[in-house]
Amino acid sequence: MPADAAPSEAGSTDVVETADRPSAPKSRRGLESRVRLVDAAKQVFEEDGFLDARISDITQRAGMSHGSFYYYFDSKEEIFREVAAAVEDELSAPLGDVVLAQASNVPASVRIREALTLHFEAYRAEARIMGVIEQVSRYDDHISAMRQERHRLYNGQIADSIRQLQKRNLADPDLDPVVTAAALGAMTYRFAELWLVQGALDCPFEIAVDQLARVFVNALQLRGPANISMTDPPTDHGSDQP
Repeated sequence: MPADAAPSEAGSTDVVETADRPSAPKSRRGLESRVRLVDAAKQVFEEDGFLDARISDITQRAGMSHGSFYYYFDSKEEIFREVAAAVEDELSAPLGDVVLAQASNVPASVRIREALTLHFEAYRAEARIMGVIEQVSRYDDHISAMRQERHRLYNGQIADSIRQLQKRNLADPDLDPVVTAAALGAMTYRFAELWLVQGALDCPFEIAVDQLARVFVNALQLRGPANISMTDPPTDHGSDQP
């Protein structure tokens, strides 16, 4: 994988040796500089892709010297990984915040639709960088492992929610929660890539969200009282399974 591992200017006094580079900024100015670099890197990666992006382009976009980059990051790979992690966190937030929110009496089917709407809106806004992340994850083991770990944690939370629905006879009791959560999660991420990055599907936003929400509801066979949410604490009903 090509990388800008060192400054192009030979003998530049701006370069900071790895041993001298702080692990994290310790001042507000340092934090602001790091954020500027990450924001600039995201823009450059969106425009040029990973392979053609250069550290000099990133620092120029951030309004910083080439050597100052190495106070905060070792390489182009490292800053890309930070960009990718931030975007992945942003995209997973709607699904987790809405579907897994504890204080809510909204029906599970409504919450699923709302979560998908927010998720796809966020994905659409980040479609350019997501296209780059999807490409890099196919050959960068670090990015691939980071994404898999995030998906594993999220799928585990969704599997717990499915178990709660099954305990209340609100979802198909024959479904394996782990397998179902993994399948629905994979479908959501792959569908977003095909639709919003690759343009493989020409479909209005509202219709796409509606159809995917129906797939979720039908797959889980959601039913039962309208005021039961996915994460309500169990209540003691004689018909409920322990």
